[in-house]
Amino acid sequence: MHPFTYTKVSDIAGALAAGRRGGRYLAGGTTLVDLMRENVERPSTLVDISALPLGEITATAGGGLLIGALVRMAEAAAHPKVRATFPVISQALESSASAQLRNMATIGGNIMQRTRCPYFRDVTAACNKREPGSGCAALGGFNRTHAILGASDHCAATHPSDVAVAFAALEANVHLLGPDGQRSVAFADFLLPPGGTPHREQAVRPGELITAVEIPAHPRPLASGYLKVRDRQSYEFALTSAAVVLHLRDGVIHEAKVAAGGVGTVPWKLPAVERRLIGERPSRALWAEAAERAADGARPLEHNSFKIELLKRTVERQLRVVGDLMGDAA
Repeated sequence: MHPFTYTKVSDIAGALAAGRRGGRYLAGGTTLVDLMRENVERPSTLVDISALPLGEITATAGGGLLIGALVRMAEAAAHPKVRATFPVISQALESSASAQLRNMATIGGNIMQRTRCPYFRDVTAACNKREPGSGCAALGGFNRTHAILGASDHCAATHPSDVAVAFAALEANVHLLGPDGQRSVAFADFLLPPGGTPHREQAVRPGELITAVEIPAHPRPLASGYLKVRDRQSYEFALTSAAVVLHLRDGVIHEAKVAAGGVGTVPWKLPAVERRLIGERPSRALWAEAAERAADGARPLEHNSFKIELLKRTVERQLRVVGDLMGDAA
């Protein structure tokens, strides 16, 4: 580990000032500290923001939620408002990491976490995320766990977060505060696909601080859920996952929000699936037909073509589960 300085701030003004000077924000530290140990990250200054007043969950007008950036994953998963209004968030969080990590890691840190691609974490391997212009060892290497959606000629690493998939489905917004004031970024624009600049992973400006993730109000009644498929049931990252949010009225699907994880370079919204569902009455045939569109545009690599069929089955299964919650007897 390389030398660094550490400072703890007690107010947002102090945090922003340290951020402007190039400090890296530290909350739970469950990702950044690991990367520092492996010499993947080498920040010169750490700014501990864990004492900032960003740890609340509040209801917003119309039935939305505002989740503070420093809310712990375990706290968010267990919060009555989260469980009652958007269970997809609780389910995604509870399928993440270990209980110990969920007690430490924060919502803001979770969506800022970097890929678990083994080539990214191996400082002897070529990785455009870690060292721009060095190449991507995954493209010609063992790429079973890599992306089939959103990959470029420069990177095929997946985003590891589970709750980010739920936020993508719910069309959340990320609130930021920085030298230029406050702003809000749609979650769909917050995490960046690799393109030709895979080292740019989030739409965060220098010195900016995440203050909250806002879940907008959705029409009721609403049913939602998250399904994660992985190599083992214990602590493991997704091969595929699906977050599904459905609103039915008079027996017809009026809103459908579906996103996938484990298969994209970012949490991947599935608009073709959503379009097939809207205006239809729930049925097993509909779930199967919609799920067939889940892998539209997929570009598998040498070792991960199995993810195409696995993604379709995962989406179909979760559509059926959430449809059943809405009273589907099919």
